[in-house]
Amino acid sequence: MLQSLQSETGKQSVSEAMPPAEPRGRRRSRRITLALKAVLQAVLALAILFGAVKGMNLLVATRSELPKQPVQEKSYAVETVTLARGDHAPQMSVYGETAAGREVELRSLVAGEVVEVHPNLKAGGAVSRGELLVAIDRFDYEGALTEAEANLAEAQAALVESEGRVKLETGNVLRAKEQLEFARKDLQRAEELQGRGTVTEQTLDDRKLLVSQRRQTLEQAQNSLTLEDARVVQQNAAIKRLEWRLENAQRQLENTVLRAPFDAIVRTEAAELGRLVGVNDAVASLYGSDAFDVRFTLSDNQYGRLLAESGTVVGRPVQVTWYLGNEPVTYPATVTRIGADVASTRGGVDLIASIDSSAVDIPLRPGAFVEVALSDRSYPDSFRIPETAFYGEGTVYVVRESRLEPREVTSLAIDDGYILVEGVLKDGETVLATRIPEAGSGLLVKEVNSGQDAAAPLAATGSSSDGG
Repeated sequence: MLQSLQSETGKQSVSEAMPPAEPRGRRRSRRITLALKAVLQAVLALAILFGAVKGMNLLVATRSELPKQPVQEKSYAVETVTLARGDHAPQMSVYGETAAGREVELRSLVAGEVVEVHPNLKAGGAVSRGELLVAIDRFDYEGALTEAEANLAEAQAALVESEGRVKLETGNVLRAKEQLEFARKDLQRAEELQGRGTVTEQTLDDRKLLVSQRRQTLEQAQNSLTLEDARVVQQNAAIKRLEWRLENAQRQLENTVLRAPFDAIVRTEAAELGRLVGVNDAVASLYGSDAFDVRFTLSDNQYGRLLAESGTVVGRPVQVTWYLGNEPVTYPATVTRIGADVASTRGGVDLIASIDSSAVDIPLRPGAFVEVALSDRSYPDSFRIPETAFYGEGTVYVVRESRLEPREVTSLAIDDGYILVEGVLKDGETVLATRIPEAGSGLLVKEVNSGQDAAAPLAATGSSSDGG
């Protein structure tokens, strides 16, 4: 195959295999043309560049002068508060639980069948003081009362009879004394006559016998009187016993009716018509509808601060807030006593406050989870500032002629978004209340609220603006 190709190639002429040669003059003219084109392009580019530079210089040289803007100092729009020196006390906020101030469990004092029940004697029902709650069949107790009255009347009649006999025996004693006196006088005359010999010995003995008989009659009458007096004493004792029985029967009859001891809410009930109840059976449990307490716990530190200030916490006013959905209901209250034991499991001391719910239309219920607010110890000659006004370890910025001036203060207590401080501050000075990172001595600020009172709520952020 290769040999055949070589043979075929060898057969072709050299003129057919190579292109024809170009003349030398034509090649030179071609090179000159290409060089002229390159030079022309370079000159054109340099001309365009030169024209652009000249045009730019002309524009710069002929431009109009613009007025120069002065350099403006950056200022910050801030809120401020006005300082007021005074005795400030932070508010402590804790949580507690309400409880009934008065509660009672009513039990049956007599046995019998229930014949009447108050329609509201159901769990959650309201009853008023003195209303009949449960009535028990009165028949047996009315009969006992009638019997006691009859027995007492019989005893009183027997006493009248005994007193009559006492009067009779008293009269008999008086008559016997008179008769004895007469017999003694007769004996005395007989003795005088015997001395004269006019009365025999037998007559004198008869007079002595008569005196002895009269003395015996007097002694019998005195004994009878003593016995009748004893019967009167016994009858009086019997009457007292029967009077007690009558009083007890009357009381038992009254106890057939159970009445509400105060305005109350029914917690539990166990009385139905026809039910047989025994003595001491539970009938209903009530709690007062107008007397509630709240129990809450203070830490040892909080309790200690209150004691250090006044020596006691009893009588301190508190505010109790019950949140019903998003609507808070506030009740005034007063601490009335301290828990009997230290609340070691909760880490503090229990306090009990009596709630005054008379001025609030919404009634409380036992077991409500409530918020309790009370004043902490008072710090005299202190200032109350927002937390946003307190920088670093204890720096506040006073606004003087629209510039910030730092002041060092000491924090005393935190009060729900505010801090109580003391330091080199004066009444009426305005303090920066907006939190800005660039706060420092001499910073230019612009007040947007004209120094409102320190107790008013403030915005926590500020904005910067350029202005003179």
